[in-house]
Amino acid sequence: MKRKNRKSKIRKNGKQAGTAAIQPNSEPVGRRAFLDFVRSWGVVTVAVAGGGWYLVDDFVSTFQELDLSKIGNGIPAVVQIHDPECPRCRELQREARDAMGSFGGGELQYLVANIRQDAGRDMAAKYGVGNVTLLLFDADGKRQDTLVGITPSERLVSSFRLHVARHSRRKTVGAK
Repeated sequence: MKRKNRKSKIRKNGKQAGTAAIQPNSEPVGRRAFLDFVRSWGVVTVAVAGGGWYLVDDFVSTFQELDLSKIGNGIPAVVQIHDPECPRCRELQREARDAMGSFGGGELQYLVANIRQDAGRDMAAKYGVGNVTLLLFDADGKRQDTLVGITPSERLVSSFRLHVARHSRRKTVGAK
């Protein structure tokens, strides 16, 4: 069988015809390169999804903290009178949230009265307190105690435990 001698056709601009789509150093994508690509994008996808989940969860929990109608729902409550632009308020909020990590969901609830909103301003005025303040309510929604100023989470845990214990005793005594 004879080999055909194909002469490449050369265009006027000096390039060969039919080579425009082929890159000089392009190689077909191998299985390893494809799997590396999928793994890299998989890691990015998981990281973005995890970050999104965290943000949604944080938004939902923050939104639930602002629901002051939960006071008196049968669970004792800690309500922080809070100004989101106040650094001392944010510090108290960190300490209070840290302390709340020692309690179960049905044991004690943490709520925030944002004084930049009407409901928060009204609550602060009703109880005659300013920001950087924690109000402790019993299960029936009656204020039992007020903590003013930044308090370390360790002291808050003991104050909250005492508050919950008083509420539990009162509930058991009232049930007899």
